[in-house]
Amino acid sequence: MITGELKNRIDGLWDIFAAGGLVNPLDVIEQITYLMFIHDLDTTDNLRAKESAMLGLPFKSIFADEVQVGDRRIDGKQLKWSVFHDFDAGRMYSVMQEWVFPFIKNLGGGKDSAYSKYMNDAIFKLPTPLLLSKVVDCLDQIYDRMGKVKDSDIRGDVYEYLLSKIAQSGLNGQFRTPRHIIKMMVELMQPKPDFTICDPACGTAGFLVASEEYLIANHKKEIFFDRIKKDHFLNHMFSGYDMDRTMLRIGAMNMMTHGVDSPFIEYRDSLSDQNPDKEKFDLILANPPFKGSLDADTVSADLLKVCKTKKTELLFLALFLRMLKTGGRCACIVPDGVLFGSSTAHKDIRKELIENNRLEAVISMPSGVFKPYAGVSTGILIFTKTGHGGTDKVWFYDMTADGYSLDDKRTEIKDNDIPDILVRFKNRESEETRERTEKSFFVPKNEIVENGYDLSINKYKKTEYKPVEYPSTSQILTDLHELEMQITAGLAELEGML
Repeated sequence: MITGELKNRIDGLWDIFAAGGLVNPLDVIEQITYLMFIHDLDTTDNLRAKESAMLGLPFKSIFADEVQVGDRRIDGKQLKWSVFHDFDAGRMYSVMQEWVFPFIKNLGGGKDSAYSKYMNDAIFKLPTPLLLSKVVDCLDQIYDRMGKVKDSDIRGDVYEYLLSKIAQSGLNGQFRTPRHIIKMMVELMQPKPDFTICDPACGTAGFLVASEEYLIANHKKEIFFDRIKKDHFLNHMFSGYDMDRTMLRIGAMNMMTHGVDSPFIEYRDSLSDQNPDKEKFDLILANPPFKGSLDADTVSADLLKVCKTKKTELLFLALFLRMLKTGGRCACIVPDGVLFGSSTAHKDIRKELIENNRLEAVISMPSGVFKPYAGVSTGILIFTKTGHGGTDKVWFYDMTADGYSLDDKRTEIKDNDIPDILVRFKNRESEETRERTEKSFFVPKNEIVENGYDLSINKYKKTEYKPVEYPSTSQILTDLHELEMQITAGLAELEGML
């Protein structure tokens, strides 16, 4: 979480935009995103050059000796943040407006790349050289401060804090998933270098970025020393869909900054016929919107066959099953109602997961995980698409702490079940003997079926009641008499002093 001086500097950056005449939160976040991307392009380019040198791989900087911008060829070094941020305000403004911004709009390998799609209509909106100079100086201070914080997630936390300022955040069920929950889900699923990975409600591409980070941390040599796997990683592995163009633009920039040249990030209503994907992905990671109901006429007919409903959280589960290859796996966040809802649609989708596929795990999360945006109670479903069943038992875990307080402040605390979840999920064979009174345990399929496919952990968890021995009535009365005598003696002593 962002606190202290760093939080104050980010708030100050927001104030600079307001004082300069930019007050629309979406405009501000877009402009900050562009500038952060420009800064990160410089940093990432330098880092990749060093890594390539260490690995003995060829590397060509995007800031080559000369770069093409429109009809002109200019010195690429002038487009680097580390160079132009020292220019005077007037020169910096003209370089940004005439060279840097057109340059980043044409990155991404052509008109059909994910990045180009969402940058083509991007507009540089900072109205004056003075405002740009102040914003650049403030961002330099923010990055300097970020560099002093010993936390690998600090950039993501800064980004999350910036996004939290968008007035529309949290509407229509669009709750941003905390980064530590995203990382946990990715580590649970352990993506491999040959996977195809999708988030059909990707927002700012948090799950895709976390998957990329996991693969780099665990399979870097395997990916970059194999030409086919490297091409797959850079151009074919990641797909994301969303209906918010601003979020898509941020997501595309987020992926490119993390070294993925061509993520397939597209404007698409995943639940409609716009989405033809069937049996395409090895892994789906998602936190789909829980916005209640939608117009059934817009929903793809084959999803309604699985689950006849207008509720998006149920339709997305049907969609995940359709999009996964046989043997493909999914980890997704669902509101608690999905786990125990009594409607026909709720039971149908749970039955589909259990009877026709393999439901592996249900992780119950505390209601404060999404604060301060929402207090909704949620769980994580993990399942494998088989098409012919395979569920014999389901692993349940009762998460009560995620390392942060469960109030609106979400301050860091010691209690954290996530490390325990990761260890136990990866060693589920040793969980067979766990009692229902413990945090994790197995429930056999037949018991779940008998309970109407109810997946709420409270249905199966047993509370252990420990007897408490109280003193007898006569002992309590004796103690009260002794206290009364002590009080009387104290009062008498006090009166004697007056």
